[in-house]
Amino acid sequence: MPHIAVDAMSGDSGPSTVIPAIKDLVAHHPEVTFHLVGDSSTLQAELQRLHLQDHERIQLHHASQVVGMDEAPSQALRGKRDSSMHVAIALLRDGHADAVVSAGNTGALMAMGKVFLRTIPGIDRPAIAAFLPTTTGRFLALDLGANVDCHPEHLLQFAVMGSILAERVMGVPKPRVGLLNIGSEEIKGNEQVKEASLLLRAARLNFIGNVEGSDIYRGVADVVVCDGFVGNVALKTSEGLATMISHEMRASYTQGLYGKLAYLVNRPILQRLRKRLDSRQYNGATLLGLNGIVIKSHGNADRYAFARAVEVAIAEAKHRLTLHIAEVIQDNLDPVVRNSA
Repeated sequence: MPHIAVDAMSGDSGPSTVIPAIKDLVAHHPEVTFHLVGDSSTLQAELQRLHLQDHERIQLHHASQVVGMDEAPSQALRGKRDSSMHVAIALLRDGHADAVVSAGNTGALMAMGKVFLRTIPGIDRPAIAAFLPTTTGRFLALDLGANVDCHPEHLLQFAVMGSILAERVMGVPKPRVGLLNIGSEEIKGNEQVKEASLLLRAARLNFIGNVEGSDIYRGVADVVVCDGFVGNVALKTSEGLATMISHEMRASYTQGLYGKLAYLVNRPILQRLRKRLDSRQYNGATLLGLNGIVIKSHGNADRYAFARAVEVAIAEAKHRLTLHIAEVIQDNLDPVVRNSA
């Protein structure tokens, strides 16, 4: 029975988004207990509004402070010891929760995770990992912004962790691992990528080689590995392109009589496409490599999106992801690489 700690005060909307999402989740996940962290009077008022004040699977934990979205991680660490984010991570650290979900400051969340949870033995740096859609399903991408500069050994660690997550949570046997590069040929890329490619080929992974940005959304790989600089640029570019396409389609179908008639004819197809590409259903990025399950939700997530992030935490908690990574990581990393990392 997973226990999920939720930072209920962070994000753009705080409790007004988090509590309604929890209301949806308690109905669909009767096996889960939710620990809501934040100002107790504020949370209690929102729970009463939604008739959840006496729910047996919702527990409140008071926190008097909130980490600001633009607050420096160092300031949050030193000056916000009673923040909802800190208290939620403390619940995980002390064994009272199996996972933490927050829509708050990413830098502060990563910093608190590193300081209070540490990393899994054998992992030097955590990575931000998230599922993204493809024409055939979805793939796991990492790192999406936690580490701007990486050594080849770090990319190997990301690949191993991502492969374990895809196998355990996605249920993909022998996940195909690709290394994001400017070309599929082995001679392409900078020295970091070339060295990482050699390490991935020598590891116990189903490594399929280099993959280009134009390939990843075709489903050629189950796990796509890159450093945080490349990953974040690729992610933000993809999000911007999706927004532009959505805007252009909306404009085309609302201009003139023919556009409106075309929309009426194509409405079922457009609705299916919109649902398929709805970024909200892919909300919830894992801070992979921490010695505990920490999920970052988009700060502007709505009720539906935040619930999806919590469901990522539930799935990883049920599969005991951190434990499996800790058990398998050393056997998958080359001893020479471990000694030199």
